[in-house]
Amino acid sequence: ESGWLFWRVTACGRRSGDRKRQVILFILFICMCQIGAETLRYSLLEEMERDSFVANIAKDLGVPLSQLAARKARVVSEGDEQLFRLNQNTGVLTAKESLDREEICPQSDICTIAFKIFFENPLQLIRGEVEVRDVNDNSPMFPEKEMVLKILETASPGSRFPLESAQDRDVGNNGLQNYSLGSNPHFSLATETGKDGVKYVELVLQRQLDREEQGELNLLLIATDGGSPPRSGMAQVRIVVVDANDNIPVFEREVYEARLAENSPPEQLVVRVTAVDPDEGSNGEVHYSFTQTSERSRQLFQLNPTTGEIRVSGNLDFEEVQSHKMVVKATDGGELSAHCKVLVEVLDVNDNAPEIALTSLTASIPEDAPPRTVVALFSVRDRDSGDNGRTECLIDEDLPFSLTPTFDNYYELRTNAALDRESKAQYNITITARDWGTPRLSSRESIFVQISDVNDNPPEFTQEIYTMSVTENNSPMLRIGSMNATDADAGKNAHVNYALVRQENKEQPDVSVNAETGDVYILRPLDYEK
Repeated sequence: ESGWLFWRVTACGRRSGDRKRQVILFILFICMCQIGAETLRYSLLEEMERDSFVANIAKDLGVPLSQLAARKARVVSEGDEQLFRLNQNTGVLTAKESLDREEICPQSDICTIAFKIFFENPLQLIRGEVEVRDVNDNSPMFPEKEMVLKILETASPGSRFPLESAQDRDVGNNGLQNYSLGSNPHFSLATETGKDGVKYVELVLQRQLDREEQGELNLLLIATDGGSPPRSGMAQVRIVVVDANDNIPVFEREVYEARLAENSPPEQLVVRVTAVDPDEGSNGEVHYSFTQTSERSRQLFQLNPTTGEIRVSGNLDFEEVQSHKMVVKATDGGELSAHCKVLVEVLDVNDNAPEIALTSLTASIPEDAPPRTVVALFSVRDRDSGDNGRTECLIDEDLPFSLTPTFDNYYELRTNAALDRESKAQYNITITARDWGTPRLSSRESIFVQISDVNDNPPEFTQEIYTMSVTENNSPMLRIGSMNATDADAGKNAHVNYALVRQENKEQPDVSVNAETGDVYILRPLDYEK
């Protein structure tokens, strides 16, 4: 015969504390991403010392200093080089190095550096920009200290003769403003500003030349900027008066035009300019050279001095320069010259794949986060234009996430369904960005999303009924068996404690259970007859 005792044991997780934590998490993630609609705007003179003050970000945003470190505030400049530093202890934004406007923005009059301030917990993005203001640290310079022009004595007043332009790397008032010519009775100056912003200068004949009276003239050409104080550069212009019996070269056209794809290979023919000279012998031989042509254009195109063929010699880039204006000078054996213009339009091709910039390669989100919670933020940039630069972003459709475009080619990765850590604890999400060019170019980046646990599962016993036996007159605190419960949650949420709920018909229980292990003990000797 045998006797039986019945009791019930509960396995308890730590739900009370976690319920409070769930409320806190809900408050944090219900507005997980705030994107500043306004842009912080600052300015800084170029050539300032490294670590120069730009702004007090904490003060301007009204953010307590303690939040900068707690929320891992950081600054990110656009492009590969990071130009600014944010001190989390003071909130001060500084320039990491001395900024040279001419190096940062060589092709632009207005030099603006865009940056983003990122905060975490919650995720927040603030846009900003720093205008690097020009200082007058460059003088106008001519490519040659002396220019030689041979002009027929029969040239009529009003005739124009192009001169090499001066270059000034500064901009605005600090850039090249005007030319002046030393006093003389024969020539004046005419200037013209091209579409590229360069000021071109020409000599204008005011009074007819006379070789017998004066066979050579020396003029001083001065280029001056508008800085305070102004800077200037000088060049000598030597005029050689040529006998009336000579002829000057004549171009077939005054303007040559060409259109060229930016992926044109080296040595591809762009255009061929042709000038003829009716003189006989060496005086009729024509040689070609560039004049009034920017250094960048000279690097990208080569001119055959004998044939007049202009060919590609460098890597054209539509995103850098869309058009080039060159002036070709044809000089005969007697060193008389004529000029023509060559205009080259660079056509865009789809040669740049989209670039994805993730604010972080990892992210974490609780499994009870509501739908539309922001998980991560990233931007996409394509340096091409038109459809070649228009992009779209995709992720796999079978994921509980979606992409939402925001501003300035930024996207948010959001939840679009309920998450369950116990079903899937992590996701490696591949983001694909592709453009609309032909052929379509694409790039990929991956972000690892960790699903953090919340206490949403109760413990479960491995069996509903446990049967244990003991011989009467047992010793006190005799271990008679063990129970086991598991919890599908993780970490502290999965820690199980055991407790005796009640023993039927007993005011004082005969058994106890170890809260940590689930081991069951008889507290005192038992008497089968009782």
